[in-house]
Amino acid sequence: MAYRKLGVDNKHRRSMLANLTRELIKKESIKTTVTRAKETKKMLDKMVTYGKKNTLISRRKVLAFLQNDTEATKKVFDDLAIRYKDRNGGYTSILKLDERKGDDALIVIIKLV
Repeated sequence: MAYRKLGVDNKHRRSMLANLTRELIKKESIKTTVTRAKETKKMLDKMVTYGKKNTLISRRKVLAFLQNDTEATKKVFDDLAIRYKDRNGGYTSILKLDERKGDDALIVIIKLV
């Protein structure tokens, strides 16, 4: 599976994507750069797919990826899995805003549909 390196090492990237995914689950909308949003979208799709399976191993995988955040894990299984039970992927939308002043990185809002 091809992925973006995002300019950081593996541990930092995994932690950053877990944090972004966790905040997206909790707040349902976050503001970030376009490359981070695209990677977060992949991770959120995996989490919701695990939520739709609703097995013990899927609960453990979601809990492990979200760094033992029980609130976000509960929301995946109790809210998001039910909300998207008839939908096959495409749980998020990315809205482009403008460029960040310091480095001209494209800023987007990623939100759940």
